[in-house]
Amino acid sequence: MQYHQPPHPKLNVVPLHQRLLHKWHLDSNLLQALLFLIAFGLIILYSAGNENVHTVEGQCIRLAFAALVLVAVAQIPPYRLRMLAPWIFFAGLFLLIAVMAIGDIGKGARRWLDFGIIRFQPSEIMKLALPMYLASLLHEKMLPPRLKTLFLGLFIILVPVALTALQPDLGTALMLLLSGFCVIFLAGLPYRYLLVIIGLTAAAVPVLWHFMHAYQRQRVLTFLNPESDPLGHGYHIIQSKIAIGSGGLFGKGWLMGPQSHLNFLPEHATDFIFAVAGEELGLLGAIILLIIYVWVIARGLIIAYTAQDTFSRLLAGSLAITFFFNVFVNIGMVCGLLPVVGIPLPLVSYGGTSMVTLMAAFGVLMSIKTHRRLWSH
Repeated sequence: MQYHQPPHPKLNVVPLHQRLLHKWHLDSNLLQALLFLIAFGLIILYSAGNENVHTVEGQCIRLAFAALVLVAVAQIPPYRLRMLAPWIFFAGLFLLIAVMAIGDIGKGARRWLDFGIIRFQPSEIMKLALPMYLASLLHEKMLPPRLKTLFLGLFIILVPVALTALQPDLGTALMLLLSGFCVIFLAGLPYRYLLVIIGLTAAAVPVLWHFMHAYQRQRVLTFLNPESDPLGHGYHIIQSKIAIGSGGLFGKGWLMGPQSHLNFLPEHATDFIFAVAGEELGLLGAIILLIIYVWVIARGLIIAYTAQDTFSRLLAGSLAITFFFNVFVNIGMVCGLLPVVGIPLPLVSYGGTSMVTLMAAFGVLMSIKTHRRLWSH
């Protein structure tokens, strides 16, 4: 009689990189998208910075620090983030008030706090602190929120928005307004209230116009008709559209963009870096960049959809949508579809504080994804 030995069950060996990602609470899908975006950004920045290696080195140092912040934030479970939210929000509010008194002035605006070894914009902290605090408040409320809760939420939003607008920093104030409103909208804002808010916003436009600075009004007028002042206020938008349009389908080639390399295009390494991508890499390169952005945003929305508590869903959804608005406003500004408000292209433009804030936000998303509880049946 012949006996057959049963086959040994196959051992499921988890690859080392997956074990490391699990240990450090990092989401592989989101991490891959961010790495592609960062790599693409460094390639564009090298050309936009006139092939200056020091510019890329400085960006890499900032990225390395921002990556450490991402990993550190990802280790904090969502329930601890919820407990820390009020403290972070009021600390950021205190720093915004401090800017009004002792802030460092640069380019005609008082936006920075300078502590010698570090110089940063407190308004960037509020981009993360504001949605966190609103999500923590709504976590314990009945949803959709009642009228009293909505008024409280709007008040919480308008205080840091007003302080930021007074610096003046209209672009960041707009992003704060959108990030806070996203939390309230995702909480289930009734459509009748939404229509009332839209109506009040439209009615407030003349008042806002009255309190705007002269250069801010000029930006709006230039947006409506940039050719009215082609060598002055309309110069940025005109040169940007020339750069993007001249790129065609496949572009002029990497490092071959005359608009940026001959300094026709202002701020080509910061706010208008998308124009460099359009000129040198063409429509195809711009589409590839947009696909990577869609990948990042879609992953953030999936994390929000699969989150297991109200705080995590509201916060993750707000961060993903706000990231979308950052991309949308910058590209719309560079293409002449929106007024110039000084918002950088996320993780591509040369910069510091905004990059750290963005990576901290992605750390929050990874924390929400990787700290999910296992439900028992």
